[in-house]
Amino acid sequence: MSALDTLSRIPRASVEFANVILTTPDAAIGRTPRDVIWTHRQTTLYRYRSTQRSHPLPVLLVFALINRPEIFDLRPGNSFVEFLLDEGYDVFLVDWGQPDEEDADMGLANFVCDELHWAVRETLRCAGEDELTLLGWCIGGTLTAMYCALNPGGPVRNAMLLTTPIDPSDSLYARWVGGDEFDVDLIADSYPAIPGAGIDWANKLMKPVTNYVTTYRRLFQGILEGRDPRESYQAMAKWVADNPPFPARAYREWITWMYKENRLVSGRLRLRDRRVDLAEIEQNLLVVTAGADHIAPPGGTVPLLDLVASEDVTHLDRPGGHIGLMAGSKAKHEIWPELADWLGERSGR
Repeated sequence: MSALDTLSRIPRASVEFANVILTTPDAAIGRTPRDVIWTHRQTTLYRYRSTQRSHPLPVLLVFALINRPEIFDLRPGNSFVEFLLDEGYDVFLVDWGQPDEEDADMGLANFVCDELHWAVRETLRCAGEDELTLLGWCIGGTLTAMYCALNPGGPVRNAMLLTTPIDPSDSLYARWVGGDEFDVDLIADSYPAIPGAGIDWANKLMKPVTNYVTTYRRLFQGILEGRDPRESYQAMAKWVADNPPFPARAYREWITWMYKENRLVSGRLRLRDRRVDLAEIEQNLLVVTAGADHIAPPGGTVPLLDLVASEDVTHLDRPGGHIGLMAGSKAKHEIWPELADWLGERSGR
């Protein structure tokens, strides 16, 4: 394209760029049909029914407390839920909902020992099985690891942990919030539910140029060159902007126990007076790290590999970022088939 052609396209591209940005809230995400199986407080368990189920073990998906779980089902053609259904799995998803001031008392024990525990129970009841696969991503992976450690010999046969914080002591997060200068008690005492927008802002400041400049530059460049990035851009942008509040007690515990005191990897984290001992994890274990992950760097996840009792342990370290590894445009052709291969070998009777 000549410089003159590029110049002539700028006015129209600018209008289209503005249109894409302004209509992003109207994007439809999480469109795969699902049924409500169980609810408690803000938590909902959904079931996605496969029309070609070929694997007995259901898969229960668990995401973080700071984003919505629709990232598992972003849009048609780029949906991990859709992929698993096509692979023949009965898929369930736990949605933590939108906590508010009434949920300020919800701590990590409530999420691991109650909400997740009951979601596992209801998944097994609904699927008519005695075992399942638990797949956790981000903080959801940490909650999954805690659950497996507290339930050795339980119903979880396979544990899949994607870009999961385990030992965050050397992470950028730890440098930001791990010191005494970050007063987590002041924040937790001021907000019964920490506003999701504030957490999102802090996350974006970890890569400010990428989040506030590069993303928009790439969008405009694509429009200028005649591509139509509307569908892919809007789905991800809408998901990124939807940040539920973080219950104050859980927020205080997460920051203190993980980033200030590093209790999990040192074996000092307790839930309901029970020690969360990672050496008790005995499930078939898949750990996935992303080389460019700045949220949960690989170095903060791999210590788990030497701590668990699992005899079947697989580690996949792949290029990509914290979210892009699983939800980027290349994910369905690169990482998803690898997950399916690993899971397929461990999901029979």
